[in-house]
Amino acid sequence: MVAVGFWASTLGGRARWIVPAAFVSVMALGGLMGIYGVPLPMVETGIALTVAVLGLLVAFEVKVPTAAAAVIVGVCALFHGHAHGSELPQMAHAGGYVAGFMAATIVLHLIGIGLASLRFGKAGQIVGRLAGAAVALAGAALIAG
Repeated sequence: MVAVGFWASTLGGRARWIVPAAFVSVMALGGLMGIYGVPLPMVETGIALTVAVLGLLVAFEVKVPTAAAAVIVGVCALFHGHAHGSELPQMAHAGGYVAGFMAATIVLHLIGIGLASLRFGKAGQIVGRLAGAAVALAGAALIAG
């Protein structure tokens, strides 16, 4: 989630807010799908792949149009939201549960945006790229099992 905010911030302009908003919106949809038992194949694999992809996007400072970035993070969000929705505790109120994971995600996105804004000079850029590489490696570890 931090990587989404970080990447969106590096894209600049309106992407800084549109991309995280797209993620949160589609994640809510995925969450509802999970709550209501709508199947989504390979959720855990999808999550692992999206972690790796988001890390690579940050590590290589990939620049795409805002709409393309929103679609990319939307695909990621569908898997993440479905996993959250599928894990709804039996005694939990679905609305409060969804609002809670959406709020937590917004906070993580804001942290990513804030961290990206701290990248000053060459050293800051290198640290950002290394952080992206670390996220990509974490995704690869998840894929490997």
